[in-house]
Amino acid sequence: MTDDKQAMQAEKRTVLDVEPSVAFINRELSWLGFARRVLAQVEDSELALLERVKFAGIMGMLHDEFFMKRVSELRYQAQVKPNKLSIDGRTPAQEFRACREQIVEQIDVLERAIETDLRPAMERAGVPILNYEQLDSGQRASLRDYFRLSVLPIMTPLAVDAEHPFPFISNLVLNLGVMVMDDESGRERFVRVKVPNNRPRWVPLPDGVGHVPLEQVIAANLDLMFPATPPEAAYVFRVTRAVEGTLDRAGDLYHDVEDEPGGIVQVVSSKLKARRFARAVRLQVEPSMPQHVRDWLVEQLAITSDDVYPTSTLLGLAELSQLKIEDREELRYPRHEPVTHPRLIGIPRTNSRAIFDEIRRGDILLHHPYDSFNTSVLRFLQSAAVDPDVLAIKLTIYRTSSDSPIVEALAEAARRSKQVAVLVEITAKFDEAPNIVWGEMLEKEGVHVAYGVERLKTHVKLAMVVREEGGRIRRYAHIGTGNYHTGTARIYEDLGLLTCDHDICEDAAAVFNALTGASTHAEYKKLLVAPVTMRRRFTELIQREIRNASAGRPAGIHAKMNQLQDPGIIRELYAASQAGVPVTLNVRGLCCLRPGVPGLSENIRVFSIVGRFLEHSRIYRFHNGGQAEYFFGSADWMARNLNKRVETITPVEDLGIQRQLDAIIEVYEQDNSEAWDMQSDGSYVRRQPGEGEKPRPAQETFIHLAEKMRRERVR
Repeated sequence: MTDDKQAMQAEKRTVLDVEPSVAFINRELSWLGFARRVLAQVEDSELALLERVKFAGIMGMLHDEFFMKRVSELRYQAQVKPNKLSIDGRTPAQEFRACREQIVEQIDVLERAIETDLRPAMERAGVPILNYEQLDSGQRASLRDYFRLSVLPIMTPLAVDAEHPFPFISNLVLNLGVMVMDDESGRERFVRVKVPNNRPRWVPLPDGVGHVPLEQVIAANLDLMFPATPPEAAYVFRVTRAVEGTLDRAGDLYHDVEDEPGGIVQVVSSKLKARRFARAVRLQVEPSMPQHVRDWLVEQLAITSDDVYPTSTLLGLAELSQLKIEDREELRYPRHEPVTHPRLIGIPRTNSRAIFDEIRRGDILLHHPYDSFNTSVLRFLQSAAVDPDVLAIKLTIYRTSSDSPIVEALAEAARRSKQVAVLVEITAKFDEAPNIVWGEMLEKEGVHVAYGVERLKTHVKLAMVVREEGGRIRRYAHIGTGNYHTGTARIYEDLGLLTCDHDICEDAAAVFNALTGASTHAEYKKLLVAPVTMRRRFTELIQREIRNASAGRPAGIHAKMNQLQDPGIIRELYAASQAGVPVTLNVRGLCCLRPGVPGLSENIRVFSIVGRFLEHSRIYRFHNGGQAEYFFGSADWMARNLNKRVETITPVEDLGIQRQLDAIIEVYEQDNSEAWDMQSDGSYVRRQPGEGEKPRPAQETFIHLAEKMRRERVR
């Protein structure tokens, strides 16, 4: 299905006579720019306290992921392809240096925000994360008993000496480097103590007035583990390991398995095991750790001093998501409960046919998390599972929840003798293991399970239901921008379309046949499908706007996506700007396009929304001389999405839904408090309400509109 020639042709069509450093922004630095916008949420004193704590945890997660995926790749490239240039003309070593500088700066800001602002504020609010030395004697005695009874029995100290090699340090696990004096030799001995990750990281105090980090509880009571020789000192450290070797469907992955049926499952399983032992790319240590101990750890882990990051705040910040503080709703965002879409109100759960009757009345646009996922997409699939007229269900799974009701609905459909086919993307980064489990479970239930397309990752978000109606077959489809995941559907902003449009459903059927049958399909009637037609069609749409602008006709492009990196598409957008086409790009994360550069991109605006929900939808609108065309779907304008993944983008032809998309776009445009405008140097400036102007955060506006709809329904 892949067609890299389209990418090469797109590169040739628009040649920029400027230096790469002028035309493009570095991908990795732009990604870190997104992290910096998240960090601003941690610093925002007007934000609810526990939401700021949550964003601090997100920062920890973002940095963990950046090291595992991006820093590991840069370090690898610096070894094997040291002269390979990035999109902006940097070598891997230069990229690493620039990234490290940004990361160190972000760590400093984050530490300062946590230690001088968040933790004192949490203490004032009565929900502190306390240090062990802040506890009184009664609290210490209680935690000592907790350690002795509930933690110590499961711990295993590992000494390092002539008879005991340096132990393997697991990825992202907290450790104590315990310095114990050897009575016989009089020398200091290093003992590694792993902080157990099956115990609560945040130990609640007995009086319910706060928590203490588990590693501090352990460090303060190590005399119970070493009664004969109480430790001299203990230092917390944490190792981050690379995502060793790509699990994407590209390159060498298939060289050993392309002739072996089902070989991909074994390959991914073995690579998951190998990932546990992947090379270290970061060592986080507390500042009190002596230099000689740091140097020794660097040697044992086979890293360099550049990979060491002293951290004066809590390590493992991603685990702040595990901090359980009940009954303090005033410290969080006001509660938001998704509403049932107006078209789906009153549809009884016991009537499996009702939702299909409603879809036949016209397409339904869903906007999550404002529209309920459970009463729309989940109801669609659950109804299909039990509806006697449904003959088949087909679905793609990229990521899903651990207790997925969608998977249960698919299993139920198979038990009822319906034909159920599921494409499980086995190489979804960090979800490989659960996806293997889901696939095996569904196979046991009689579901036809396929594990993707050779050399391509299946990122498409697509569901199809086949019904028999009056002796004829009718298909129903859901085309979305997000995963079939009931959990993230409450915190990710996404779009979905429920439709029975004949051509769209026929295209969807062809996509599924290509996915499960390992076949190719050259043409589609309406859907834009990567890597077959999507790049070509997007290029044609941009070039049409260029022709319209050159001829004096109305022109314009508005696109919303997660990330923008593809050089070919960026060059086409630059050509559009040079032709006078106004281009507005709402890009949540990294953006390699440089807006507002005279002679290159002065007609391009870029902004980003960062709020309580993760912006995740992709919307594309082309003015088309006044007859605008609208599209949305699973693909960003990234090289990987257009060239190396199976993606679908659907056109939106219903005039009512087009107006809904216009309204959504307008809300984002009017945001004056959660939107960040990108500058030509790659930096971002947060919008602020003008004098006497009320804040208009886009996400809160959508919540308000949903609540207004709920109230009007009650009346």
